Amino acid sequence: MPERATDRVYPLRPMTATRRPDSLARERAHELIQAWDGRPGPLGNLLGRVTAVDQVGVEMRVDALKRRSIKKASKLWALNLAVSMMDLTTLEGKDTPGKIRALAVKAMRPQPGDPTIPSVAALCVYPTMVADAKAALRGSSVKVASVATGFPSGQTFRDIKIAETRAAVEAGADEIDMVIDRGAFLSGDYLAVFEEIVEVKEACADHHLKVILETGELETYDNVRRASVLAMAAGADFIKTSTGKVTPAATLPVTLVMLEAIRDFERSTGRQVGMKPAGGIRVAKEAIQYLVVLYETLGPRWMSPDWFRFGASSLLNDVLMQIEFQRTGRYQDPDDFTLD
Repeated sequence: MPERATDRVYPLRPMTATRRPDSLARERAHELIQAWDGRPGPLGNLLGRVTAVDQVGVEMRVDALKRRSIKKASKLWALNLAVSMMDLTTLEGKDTPGKIRALAVKAMRPQPGDPTIPSVAALCVYPTMVADAKAALRGSSVKVASVATGFPSGQTFRDIKIAETRAAVEAGADEIDMVIDRGAFLSGDYLAVFEEIVEVKEACADHHLKVILETGELETYDNVRRASVLAMAAGADFIKTSTGKVTPAATLPVTLVMLEAIRDFERSTGRQVGMKPAGGIRVAKEAIQYLVVLYETLGPRWMSPDWFRFGASSLLNDVLMQIEFQRTGRYQDPDDFTLD
């Protein structure tokens, strides 16, 4: 006879969920929550203390900073700094090892024959291209960054996201750019987003983790601030605006909201976190505006590739043209530059 539900014998003790042992990444995340909140407690306490964003104030502040005039010497310095902060990026289905090798040469020597132009910070590629990028960049200071976790949508199983991250690290990636689960975030399942970042951070080991919020899908400045704090508390080394696959991508107001979250997070926890606007930044004038907002919000400590990056696929050539103009008063022909 088939077993009936009433025939089953359950233990008298209460049933409990199995708790996985804390990893170092998880312990650090809990410490950051406590540091932000001032007392141990659940994630809800952390997010409950995230203040609302003054939308009008943010946009007025950005408009004022965009009008700042910069002297010629400072502009040339800022342009060279912008080159050194770039993550030169190719994330296309038609990427080939040959294209990766060509971009690696450009990453190391953005302007052949001019050793005064610095190398970029990193070359950002898909996981399957990491080994090619690593080989092509061997001996240089340029890092290999790999997207992961089902980029750009993040719509895949968590075990696949973790496996992809580990595979990218094993292939030689120095940095991982992950995407958050925007569906979970917008549904209010913040714990799922938090836990996933913690697990990806653990899979990264001691490699840098950049967490992409995809701000164009988060709908409000309040959500951008909340997602920024959530990602930083979970262990992000950088927070990043966008994948570059969604419109709008990076904007100055959204970047300001994220920079202010970084500032407040460091004040509460003592932990410095980097920032990466990505997508839609195509000309040197915009790059300088981002650097002005960065300096006025976070100060000189963040004016370094260690703490600020541009995600760029077409920005580099325009910056190189502007550097030449600042030096000589003449614009070079765009054909003088290699294609990104």
